[in-house]
Amino acid sequence: PEPEPAPEPEPATPAATPATPGTRGTAGTPGTPGTPPGYGPPPQWQQGPPPGWPAGEPGQGPPPGWPYPTWPGRPPEPRPHGLPLASYGARLAARLIDFGIVLALNVLVNGWFVWRYAQELSPTLDELRRRLQMQDRTTEPLPTGEQAGALIVVILLIATMLWLAYEVPSMAANGQTFGKRVLRIKAVPVEADAPLGFGRALRRWNTLGLPTLLWYCCGLGLLLQLIDALSPLFDHPLRQALHDKRAQTVVVQVPRTPEDRANPPGETP
Repeated sequence: PEPEPAPEPEPATPAATPATPGTRGTAGTPGTPGTPPGYGPPPQWQQGPPPGWPAGEPGQGPPPGWPYPTWPGRPPEPRPHGLPLASYGARLAARLIDFGIVLALNVLVNGWFVWRYAQELSPTLDELRRRLQMQDRTTEPLPTGEQAGALIVVILLIATMLWLAYEVPSMAANGQTFGKRVLRIKAVPVEADAPLGFGRALRRWNTLGLPTLLWYCCGLGLLLQLIDALSPLFDHPLRQALHDKRAQTVVVQVPRTPEDRANPPGETP
């Protein structure tokens, strides 16, 4: 007798895939992973760090050398012409050194005029002191020296010219005053690492130096200079003061050696 043919195997029934936590099965196939209508993929910050990201807490910012657009973080600080920006502390210290030098020049050149101005104010101060001691409420104007007004104008004019003569030529030549040279910072044009030139250096100084002539107007010039001096704290990303913006300059840190400029901190040669 002929052997009976072997029975055909029954088709295997696919095992149900267990549903992962936090997912629902697709309609009609219980346990199959799927996304319900109206739900998209999790946002980027929930998907974990990109490949090669060092272990750590999310949101710590990219590691050194990581391209900024790849992961949210703080953008790198600009380096005009490959040089780091000068800090506000260095700029302030350099300015104070320069002010000390200009003040010493004023003592030498303006000293006699200041002494004459003090003599002109002496009767006014004596009368004011007498009225305060005697509680005199008279409305008569205080006596003033005949030359007091002219002397204060001369003093401010000489002080302004001394400041201009001290700062503009040195800034035009190499972007540095004595204070900036001590702190190793300098001003350079935004478009090129080159000397400022006399015209640009004069425009840069005008915004900060010329208001000295307005000190006579109830200290208005001093207020304008204070605003200019504080303006780099609120300017981003180049930390330009108002006089920098007018002259299109930026203040940078001078490297100690050419190798420091070629290999800035945080980068490998």
